[in-house]
Amino acid sequence: MAMRKGLTSKASNKLVITSVAFQDHITRSLLHQNFSLSDPLMRYKIQAPRKRVDERGLQTQDQQEEREYVLDSAPRPLTLAQKLGLVASPAGRLREDEWTRVKARSIQQGDSAQPCAICREEFCLQPQVLLSCSHVFHRACLKAFERFSGRKCCPMCRKEQYETRVIHDAARLFRHQCAIRIQACWRGYVARRSYRKLRKSICPKDKQLRRKFFEAKLQELNDSFVRYCHTDTEAFLSDINRSLSHISEPQESDWDRIQSQVIQRDVWDCPICLTALCRPSLPTEAGTSSHQQQRRTLLLSCSHLFHQLCLEAFEAFSIESRPSCPLCRSVYHKKNI
Repeated sequence: MAMRKGLTSKASNKLVITSVAFQDHITRSLLHQNFSLSDPLMRYKIQAPRKRVDERGLQTQDQQEEREYVLDSAPRPLTLAQKLGLVASPAGRLREDEWTRVKARSIQQGDSAQPCAICREEFCLQPQVLLSCSHVFHRACLKAFERFSGRKCCPMCRKEQYETRVIHDAARLFRHQCAIRIQACWRGYVARRSYRKLRKSICPKDKQLRRKFFEAKLQELNDSFVRYCHTDTEAFLSDINRSLSHISEPQESDWDRIQSQVIQRDVWDCPICLTALCRPSLPTEAGTSSHQQQRRTLLLSCSHLFHQLCLEAFEAFSIESRPSCPLCRSVYHKKNI
């Protein structure tokens, strides 16, 4: 009878210890999953180590090679139920070699090169976290997912109680892509600049392009000539006309040659008034009227014939210092015939 009572008391004590252990385990699990049920001091104690890690992470962002670190706080102490073996103990924290294998699996899957699975946006330079299940997310997106879901569960594979590690693979890929784009823009600019230089120096084979090439060359030479002159174009042409005006007066033999050219041309109309001229080979008849005698003919050194009055009127209306021939625009000497 006494033995039966002892066994009953031992069983009841074991049942009490088991119930207390389960109650303690459930309470601690609820406190860990929902910070609103816990004491504010407990919440501060749990988040304090994570804050210090974040500050160290921010301090190392300006370094050439960013440091990777585990974002989770220190593991929680085992509950009574876990110590008694009533509940499975949590898995141990991953070692560095295990994290290396997890990261290699993530790189093989190409998660860092793809958009975040939560917000569907590129990682760029934003903080990035790697889970122990080899999935990659934005750090802010994962934090918001945990806050709104109320539990710590991977958004992709639904694995619970994962570990989190801050990585910078996406930032390195983004910097590499930016460098490639900058190099491509610069190489394109250099290629276009060298091509423009080649187009200016090498004549193309196409007929239309060759015509444009020589037109551009001629325009370039013309512009350089105008810039080199540093003077007014009209004044420059006037100087040329003045230099051409200093022509020596023809000799008698020259006048004979010029007169023979007039006879060979056989044109006996004044180009100004379009009336008949007196031929130089025919002498003036006695019965010629005084009006015809006044309209004498002048021979110019350029072999053109004009009425004297017509040429004098042309010279009077001309604005040039020394008028040129009305037909060939050359400076002349004149002679009565």
